[in-house]
Amino acid sequence: MTRILVPVDPDQPARTRSAIEEVVRMHRSGRVSVRLLRVQPRVSGHVAMLFDKQELLDLQRETGAEELRFAEGLLDLAGVPYTSTVLVGRTAETIAMAARDYGCSRIVFGRDAPTLAGRVFGSLAQQVRQQLSASGDSQAQVISF
Repeated sequence: MTRILVPVDPDQPARTRSAIEEVVRMHRSGRVSVRLLRVQPRVSGHVAMLFDKQELLDLQRETGAEELRFAEGLLDLAGVPYTSTVLVGRTAETIAMAARDYGCSRIVFGRDAPTLAGRVFGSLAQQVRQQLSASGDSQAQVISF
């Protein structure tokens, strides 16, 4: 069974939709296990001081779970089973770590609209490829279209 990780960005619904469409195609052509991932950014120390550590983590997980609902709804409509996960950290590093930890052989990103930041820093998919390469982990294939 192919394990697929799908990072979800609620600010990019078109990218999420295109990634889910690809995953649905993959599901129809073979057995796959799908894991949706929302990476919540760490908050600054000043903000963190205002919350109990567990309270802040719970708030980040709740927010992340809400942000996964769009992708979950698309998979539900297509009849594709999935697991959802919310993690906190730096986006590219956390996606690469999750792919390793969950044994995912593919990471599927949707279509990216060209941006200035993407040209300067590379797309998120490129950053994840770099993280995987730097860690010597070539198991996960990053799929971006």
